[in-house]
Amino acid sequence: MSRFEPASFINYEKLQSNVDIVRKRLNRPLTLSEKIVYGHLDNPHSQEIVRGHTYLRLNPDRVAMQDATAQMAMLQFISSGLPKVAVPSTIHCDHLIEAQIGGAKDLARAKEVNKEVYNFLSSAGAKYGVGFWKPGSGIIHQIILENYAYPGVMLIGTDSHTPNGGGLGAICIGVGGADAVDVMAGIPWELKCPKVIGVRLTGSLSGWTSPKDVILKVAGILTVKGGTGAIVEYHGPGVASISCTGMATICNMGAEIGATTSVFPYNHRMRTYLEKTGRGQIAALADEYSDLLVPDEGCKYDQIIELNLDELKPHINGPFTPDLAHPVSKIGAVAEKNGWPLEVKVGLIGSCTNSSYEDMGRAASVAKQALDKGLKCKAQFTVTPGSEQIRATIERDGYSKILADVGGVVLANACGPCIGQWDRRDVKKGEKNTIVTSFNRNFTARNDANPATHAFVTSPEIVTALAIAGTLNFNPETDYLTAPNGEKFTLEPPSGDELPARDFDPGQDTYQHPPADGTSLKVDVSPQSNRLQLLEPFDKWSGNDLEDMQVLIKVKGKCTTDHISAAGPWLKFRGHLDNISNNMLIGAVNSENDAVNKIKNCLTGEYGGVPDVARHYKANCVSWVVVGDDNYGEGSSREHAALQPRHLGGRAIIVKSFARIHETNLKKQGLLPLTFSNPSDYDRICPDDKISIRGLKTFTPGKPLTAVVKHSDGSEETLELNHSFNKTQIEWFRAGSALNRMKEL
Repeated sequence: MSRFEPASFINYEKLQSNVDIVRKRLNRPLTLSEKIVYGHLDNPHSQEIVRGHTYLRLNPDRVAMQDATAQMAMLQFISSGLPKVAVPSTIHCDHLIEAQIGGAKDLARAKEVNKEVYNFLSSAGAKYGVGFWKPGSGIIHQIILENYAYPGVMLIGTDSHTPNGGGLGAICIGVGGADAVDVMAGIPWELKCPKVIGVRLTGSLSGWTSPKDVILKVAGILTVKGGTGAIVEYHGPGVASISCTGMATICNMGAEIGATTSVFPYNHRMRTYLEKTGRGQIAALADEYSDLLVPDEGCKYDQIIELNLDELKPHINGPFTPDLAHPVSKIGAVAEKNGWPLEVKVGLIGSCTNSSYEDMGRAASVAKQALDKGLKCKAQFTVTPGSEQIRATIERDGYSKILADVGGVVLANACGPCIGQWDRRDVKKGEKNTIVTSFNRNFTARNDANPATHAFVTSPEIVTALAIAGTLNFNPETDYLTAPNGEKFTLEPPSGDELPARDFDPGQDTYQHPPADGTSLKVDVSPQSNRLQLLEPFDKWSGNDLEDMQVLIKVKGKCTTDHISAAGPWLKFRGHLDNISNNMLIGAVNSENDAVNKIKNCLTGEYGGVPDVARHYKANCVSWVVVGDDNYGEGSSREHAALQPRHLGGRAIIVKSFARIHETNLKKQGLLPLTFSNPSDYDRICPDDKISIRGLKTFTPGKPLTAVVKHSDGSEETLELNHSFNKTQIEWFRAGSALNRMKEL
């Protein structure tokens, strides 16, 4: 059942008009992503457009927030003092439901445990004009695909996998909550003009190869930061062989290569999906404007990747990073060589990446072949439907029964184990083990909080096959399984309908529309609450250079937003800045001692946890900086990773390079994200150094700042630090945060 009002905000005429203006100015063919992005420019007549350099001011059509990030986004919106959101916006309750026993019981428990948070989000949504999808509705990105994404729309979401909507020809971008507040306030949103990476697909998918294998292969080519600052645009004759939800899978996991977003051109697969999800009117309009929704002939890409789908083989990526790509046929040998556990303990299918009707059908077709021979899964097996609509439909059509009969436990329509919401009890913490998932991300300890879990990412059908075999050392294309009667058999390639023949069963109605006028409504936040806390504005810049700041921690190696602000059990504090700040950087490796959450307090000489030392420095009026490695802040869009350092007295984060969303989040909160002009200068910083940042009085775009580093032996050295601030962002820094600046204006 679609909650979509086509007349309210679909305007292809305006999009076409803006594109015509820009095309005339640039005098060249445009890529699809350029058409949609530039079509949303606040000022198409005079906005400077240079891919990879200039900042664009854009007017997105819609905002979507998941419940973990919506808390802080709505708290920031409340403190802006505005009466109502300026663009259609929704909140989706999918992150706070812990997987324990099974769907119904886990959902009931979550509603009880998170009652205060759900009440806050529901009442804030009603007061400020935001639609509210109740717990049990499904995963935000699946709901967006079913209801709100459409070809040519620009949507921003407070979750890094928002690009999922690119499967419907939309430009959907993951952002922090402060960016969402800008858009909800009706202020043009800033984005660095993206480069465009073209992925040209030829051939067609067949057999065991699935849409997931396209992005697993691309992740192996581009790595976790190869897409940074770029939109990945798929095109070519191979696109026609991929279903709409398959295209969404590919776009979803583009977050793992750092891409701004990913997108596919409009085609008949999208039209059918729109019609099946109650949006035939939009499909008819998209047909009318189809030239607008595909790349121009002769357009130029900054980089081209050629992928022949006829030759693509099933892939499995991991462990510990989503870009370590292996063909499934070779993973057993690679695992043996590297000492990775071969036994598959758990197979998990679903998540925002792979929980469509087609995904579930293909997994069920594999499971049924095993059942027909009397076999069940050797590994534990879990199934996460993407939405209430998917859950109801796969139950009606028998897929759920097949997946349960083979040994599967159907979990709630929520994120669950994909984001660490998994009360896993089959292995002890620290016990080396292997799991295979159809999720998108597999950083250390992400799924189950166990740093010794080797998590591998693959398609739902391969997960199902490996869960049945119970080992990584099984290639379903060639290897035999043995039935209980001793008969050897091979699995046939999976099959599954793209969309249900009998239409979707919408299941329970879980959507709360905001009232026409919410001004008289109240949003209660108890001062005694340990889960919600109204925000106090951050302090303004003093007007002086930042002198003698202590290095809090020099981080070694990979530092994702999971390392900076862990999820799992900490999700319950996402609406309480002071409480969640107790997890700041507790997962980061200290270069001084290779330890986690153990740093030296330079005031006392003793070692303590990172948040404790930061609080001690703050109480003693000592400002501090973090020094970090490459691609700092990759992963989730969670802005808590920027709010927490600011709250605990941090002033600057100095690293070799940043992930896009995290860098913007830091700027929004009044911190200085800076990069070493010479990356090897990282090696010149000692963990007990003091750093002064000079040049802030003449802080201007494109002009580096200077760091004076004082070592404990009394010696000093001077380093150059680059930044990517523009004029508007420098105003955020001076005001103390983007929210402070919004109030000033």
